[in-house]
Amino acid sequence: MNCKYFGKCGSCSLYEMTYEQQLSYKINREKERFKEFYINDFEIIKSEDSRFRNRAEFRIWKEYDKENIPTLSYAMTSFEKKVLPISLCEIVSENIHLLMPKLLKLIEKSEILSFKLFACEFLASTTNDILVTLIYHKKLDEKWMQEAKKLEEELKVKIIGRSRGQKIILSSDYINETLTINNKQFFFEYKEGGFTQPNTKVNIQMIQWVLQHLEKSNKDLCELYCGGGNFTIPLSTKFRKTLATEISKTSIKSALRNCELNNIDNIDFIRMSAEEFVEACANKREFNRLKDIDLKEFNFSTIFVDPPRAGLDETTTKLVKNYDKIIYISCNPETLHRDLKELTKTHKIDNFALFDQFAYTNHCESGVILNKI
Repeated sequence: MNCKYFGKCGSCSLYEMTYEQQLSYKINREKERFKEFYINDFEIIKSEDSRFRNRAEFRIWKEYDKENIPTLSYAMTSFEKKVLPISLCEIVSENIHLLMPKLLKLIEKSEILSFKLFACEFLASTTNDILVTLIYHKKLDEKWMQEAKKLEEELKVKIIGRSRGQKIILSSDYINETLTINNKQFFFEYKEGGFTQPNTKVNIQMIQWVLQHLEKSNKDLCELYCGGGNFTIPLSTKFRKTLATEISKTSIKSALRNCELNNIDNIDFIRMSAEEFVEACANKREFNRLKDIDLKEFNFSTIFVDPPRAGLDETTTKLVKNYDKIIYISCNPETLHRDLKELTKTHKIDNFALFDQFAYTNHCESGVILNKI
């Protein structure tokens, strides 16, 4: 990938390397990190080397000419922690890339839309459904809504306006996505403000990697940190029943909707944290959220965890060790390494993968499948 902002924009920290060089660097780094647990070769899921990101956020920067007329730019943070105006971004998906200059040109023409515009967020799907969130330092009124509606119709996108205490949805607050996983289509609604995987092609391969290491089972799956059901829904096809937990109300609503879209009825979603679920399993507390679910009816063989960067807490780690098979997707190799020190006391690593979701950065995601010794 060639980008004129390499070495300036702080987003791509491995700018001096080609795609293959930065990938090799990360592979060697993680081999060294995890050599005490796993000596075999990692399975590697590559990213596209450009146009791979379907979610992006930019600040809006204004520069004024002699007549005090503003010109708008997108902006990132430089390596020197200063504002870096940019005209394009090579890592965003093709549909976002094409939209970015058109959007700014039209906003520039409207004083109502451009005044106190602070930031812009994009959420796009492979079905070319795009949601744009415009973030302001002002109260949004009826005039703004009228101008924004014109913008929405001209660009054929969905627009949301945000300001402190305000969220104005002009048409809808989600996009439609279709993921083809092992030749089967799965349908999702991605909500504005909810978590979605930013690199769709890598996300599909991550799900396929998990599925290829799972046999069809007449037992049940437990999932913690399920989000909107990104993994849950495809994985549920391998199990009799699935119980999935998530603390976010937005994500639980999305997960339930995504089940409807896929006509799946063998998943129970519970809004609770991993720590609360541990307490429920140990009968330490009663939860109204579990009043319609009998945990004793489940015959779990496998647990799937995709925790935040902090990894697993101590009590959740103890719970996870009770399952025959552990599938651990990690966004932080440091906390994964810490957790594996405990998990490998009872389980053996059979499969280890690296997912290059964030090309040209130091960040790398991992997938580990462990089976009880």
